[in-house]
Formats: sequence, structure tokens, C-alpha cells
Amino acid sequence: MIQPANVEMIPQGKVNAGMPVLHQPKRVISPFEFLPAWFFYTPVVLQSAALSVFHRDWALPLIANPAIKLSGMVGESKHDIFSCSGAQTQQWILPFVTLTKTHDSVEHLVDKALRQLKNAGLKYPLVAKPDLGCRGVGVKLIHSDEQLHHYFDTFPTSGRFLLQQKSHYSAEAGVFYVRQPGEARGQIISITLKYSPRVIGDGQSTLRQLIERCPRAGKLQHLYLPRHQEQLDIVVPDQDEFQLAFAGSHSRGAIFRDGNQFITEALEQKLDQVLAEFDGFNYGRLDIKFKDIETLMNGHSFDILEINGASSEAAHIWDSDTPLVAIFTTLLKQYRLLYQIGSKYKKQGHQTPTLRALLQAWREEKRLTERYPMTD
Repeated sequence: MIQPANVEMIPQGKVNAGMPVLHQPKRVISPFEFLPAWFFYTPVVLQSAALSVFHRDWALPLIANPAIKLSGMVGESKHDIFSCSGAQTQQWILPFVTLTKTHDSVEHLVDKALRQLKNAGLKYPLVAKPDLGCRGVGVKLIHSDEQLHHYFDTFPTSGRFLLQQKSHYSAEAGVFYVRQPGEARGQIISITLKYSPRVIGDGQSTLRQLIERCPRAGKLQHLYLPRHQEQLDIVVPDQDEFQLAFAGSHSRGAIFRDGNQFITEALEQKLDQVLAEFDGFNYGRLDIKFKDIETLMNGHSFDILEINGASSEAAHIWDSDTPLVAIFTTLLKQYRLLYQIGSKYKKQGHQTPTLRALLQAWREEKRLTERYPMTD
């Protein structure tokens, strides 16, 4: 295989094993990475207003993925998306069980969960993630019954969450896939490489000192210090890697790099096959774990963690070297695609939802996400 430019195919340690070691970015943190969402989405809203007038329907993006509630714009259920994805797609999704926090005692809930896990053949480590939520909120790595007990205890009553088998792959990416209605072939429009932030011990410095001295983590201490409070004064052994964030979410501290150079026809064809039976899914990002970048480019050896819909971002734009004009251009293109796909479905007879339905889903998601446990 021809090696893409700007990449060195050398080992990346245990935390990011299998990830390509890219050349260092020009900027440790860009001035745009953590600006508020309204700054980036104001042009999107203005374009959407114009497209709504042109198509005479503001809600077309909400039917671009008919199989998913509100197209996955807000309030979508991970369980429901996985369940309707079809047998062929489900073979690539990491196994999971879905649990609900009821008014029963936590001990009873844990006992019930353990029986469900045993019946499904799932064992620790597991990844706990809210069924309804986004941007990695409430995601935790569970290694024991005690940690599962704590997750139940801190999870909001009546909320639902998934326990998913942890992938044995370490490398992670977000692959954005678009397929027009009625077409068998789709297109990958973005690959985002998700690097877990880490510090490497020297046998003398505490975790806090290592974070403070790290060029990037030192500027994002508000993301890392709260989740490691009990370990901040521990000296990290020489050459040991300490992973600062587990969830592959930029807003939670993961490092995103532009991986578009790794898009291949072989990978596109593989996703065409994997998603062939997922009727009503046309637009979204697959969050995946994979063995290494070379096998991913060949369309082999990967697991699907999540399937995200209309609110997905082509997250490579959060690479610290991405210029502002490229961020706006990508977001505007995404929403033009949503209106285009939604328009085709409306012509086939699909009805767009009401504003009330959208607001209800948004309120419910907001109510729950504010009460989820802290993300790992």
C-alpha cells in the first residue's frame, strides 16, 4: 500500500496503538477549537433559513435518515439505532445490553444487570454510555461490579444506558458516510483520527505536574484535572503512559486530527456492504475502533462503537491546524447535503415533523444530560 503523506508508520505506544503517528501540528491548540458552538453555526443557521425558503420546508434535515428519530438531530436512542440497523450492520457493532435505572435498589439493579450480561456473554471491561446523549457525555469504562454499582447509583432515575463490550482495538476514528436515497454506493466525506491524550511518566513527577508541563494538556487542565482528582499526587512510573481521557470526544479532551488522506475506495466499498441493509440511514458518522490504519484503509479489522445521525459533524475540522474558512465550508456543505437528502425523501411521501416534536426531544435530552455521571 502507498503510504499517505504526512504520516510515519511507527508504533504509537499502548494508549494509541495502531494509530498513525502524524507530523506535529503547527498549533498545539488552535484559536478556533473551543469557541462556543453559536460562532460556528451562525452561518449554518443563515444558510438553513435560505434553504428552508427555497424548499418551502425548514424540517427537511429531520427526515434525511427516516430510520432514526428526527434523523438523529436530537433525542435519538443508541439502542433504537442499533436495533433497526439490520442483521448485516449488527455483525460489526460491538455487543451490548440496554439497562434502565428504576426506583428499585441499586443492589437489585446490579444483580439484574449481571444476569443480563451473563446471558449476553459480556464480560468486563465494559463501556457504559447513556442511551440518549451526545459528545461523549456520561461515558465511563467499567472494570468491576463495584464500578457498575457506582454508575447505577449516579445515573438519573428512569434514564436508560448501554453496557457495551470494550473493543480489543485501541485505535479510534470517526468515519463520516453519506449515501443518497435509492443508491447502493455511498461516499466517505471525512475521517477523523481520535487520539487519546496521555502523559508519560518520568518516575519523579506527579500526574498533576506532568499535566501542567504538557504543551496541550497544560492548556486544558479544566478538562483533565477534575476527572483524576484522586491520582493527581501520584508519581507516574518512568515511561508509563497515563491516559487522560477515555471517551473519544473532542469536547471531553480527545485530540482530533484530519485523517482524510486515509480515505480509500476499499473502505468506502466495505461500508457500502456493512450498511447495505440499513434502510433509512443515509447520513452520519460511524465511530469505530480499528486494528491499525493500514488494515482500516483496506476495509478490515474494525468495530462499530456508535452510529450518529444528522447532528454529526465531519469532526476532522477540529484538527488544530484546520483554518477557519475550512471549518465553515465543511459545516455548510454538510447541511446542504441534509436538505438535499431530506427533499428527496419528502418527494417520496415522507412527512416532516413539527417544531414541537423537535423542542420536546431537545428538552428531554438536555434534562437528562445535565444529570449524567462525569465522563472518563
